[in-house]
Amino acid sequence: MAKLILTHEVTGLGEPGDVIDVKDGYARNYLIPRNLATPWTKGYESQVAAIRKARKAREIATLDEAKATAEALAAKAVVVKAKAGEAGRLFGAVTTADIAAAVTEAGAPSVDKRKIEIAQPIKSTGEFTVSVRLHPEVSAKVTVKVVAA
Repeated sequence: MAKLILTHEVTGLGEPGDVIDVKDGYARNYLIPRNLATPWTKGYESQVAAIRKARKAREIATLDEAKATAEALAAKAVVVKAKAGEAGRLFGAVTTADIAAAVTEAGAPSVDKRKIEIAQPIKSTGEFTVSVRLHPEVSAKVTVKVVAA
């Protein structure tokens, strides 16, 4: 087991500043190469405290904002235009970056693409529901309409 410090939010593992134990292969092949975590050492303990303090300051300040943003996202119609072939099948798939750009284009508050979670890959036209993690306690459901370009 490898002991790591998360530097970014990882769904199912924790928030930045959390100290976690994961299997060696997961740490070596996924978390560390993507800069989502760093190996734990005694020297990083002061950095962990600083990361946690900054996170707490942001969380307290943004809880009400997250609720307001969730309401604003639910009220907006988000349309993504993508190249499609016959029967509405897309050439490729709709990515989280496409959805984030469409949310901003629709006039809703901007959303980080890393906070968007798509349950199934979107590979056809139609309406889909995606989840946006705005805060540990607040998640917004956004309806995305995919149309042929």
